[in-house]
Amino acid sequence: MKYRWTTLAALLGTWLQAAEAPAPRLRSEVAAVLNRAQQPEPGAPLRPLHILLVAGPKDHGPGEHDYPAWQKQWTPLLARAANVKVSTAFPWPRPEQWDGVDLAVFYLKTKWDAGQLAEIKRFQDRGGGVVTIHWAIGCDRDWPSHAQRFGLSYRSASYRHGPVDLKLTALDHPVVLGLPPSMHFVDEPYWPFIGDASRVTVLATSAEKIYRGDDRRRNPGDETVEAVPVFWTYEPADSQGRVFVSIFGHYMWTFDDPYFRLLLLRGMAWAARDRPYRFDRLAVDGVELAD
Repeated sequence: MKYRWTTLAALLGTWLQAAEAPAPRLRSEVAAVLNRAQQPEPGAPLRPLHILLVAGPKDHGPGEHDYPAWQKQWTPLLARAANVKVSTAFPWPRPEQWDGVDLAVFYLKTKWDAGQLAEIKRFQDRGGGVVTIHWAIGCDRDWPSHAQRFGLSYRSASYRHGPVDLKLTALDHPVVLGLPPSMHFVDEPYWPFIGDASRVTVLATSAEKIYRGDDRRRNPGDETVEAVPVFWTYEPADSQGRVFVSIFGHYMWTFDDPYFRLLLLRGMAWAARDRPYRFDRLAVDGVELAD
């Protein structure tokens, strides 16, 4: 009987988390977006860029939160860009691994304790760029200090898995150049966030029934809808660093969506104080597109 109940619970959990992968983007639409961006002249010098990809142990089911797989796949992807060096750390950079790094990208679940935040502060003080993806914006304690480094912080509260209509809110920002003002994804938004929202530039939001969701605090009777931040940029007042945050990244199929890739790749370049469109061609590298 114990085995049957365990099996039933596992099956039920799989059913509750189940979602259908979105259809591939249209090749013509993606090409139109890419054509809007100003590319460097052929042969133009590119600044050497050292990117550190930081991942942690996988903590969800198949196709979800696969931090090791992301690190394994995106290391060679980014290395195909000109004049780029890619290094990796797992589950947290050793002191010497910060040396010479221009941009650190985090896709993991970690505590963000005082020691980790101090390392981020030192990195930002020398102008280092930081990117966090999905669960990397979650913090276990001292959310105000975490928000000071990343703009906003998330204390595990409300969330929703499934179809999401993303709405761009900063159409003049270089990261979103040429992208459709509304885009459909299948992923997971979070809410609410801790911190001063006026200090971040929100690039895109999703409209959520904030008193409902997949968490246990849902309230089916309350239909209040608010715009929830999904992508934002941030420049800490106490350092020279830049930050780009993506809440999307729950499902691994999102990393093969060319629009998500453009947002993430451009956010990475922006955070590194480089040309925002430096990595645009990687947005379709190995990606399935529809004709």
